[in-house]
Amino acid sequence: MLNRFFPAALLAGLAACQSASAPATTAPAAAQPSEISMPPATSASTPEAARAAVARYLQNQPNAALYVPDSASIIDVDAHWQVLVPRTDWAKRMPNKAAFEVDKATGQVVTRPVK
Repeated sequence: MLNRFFPAALLAGLAACQSASAPATTAPAAAQPSEISMPPATSASTPEAARAAVARYLQNQPNAALYVPDSASIIDVDAHWQVLVPRTDWAKRMPNKAAFEVDKATGQVVTRPVK
């Protein structure tokens, strides 16, 4: 009897999980998820502007509370700024900072891998 009940219960459970509407098939935006663009008129020509751009970028992240943008170190690298932001959950490991690149002309923020 258990052998007959299990398949019926399984099918009933699967039928209940089916959604009534069809899933949306819209194409995702062409931008990478690790990028955010500032308004076209805004540039990041100073270290303070780069820090502010990264702070705005981090506010939109789900784990924004882990970052300490006020303690970020900023390095001038040709046409962009490299911004290293400490993370509270990385306190006792190396590296303990997340890296971001801010384009000086556009203010675009891109995450960078840390080794």
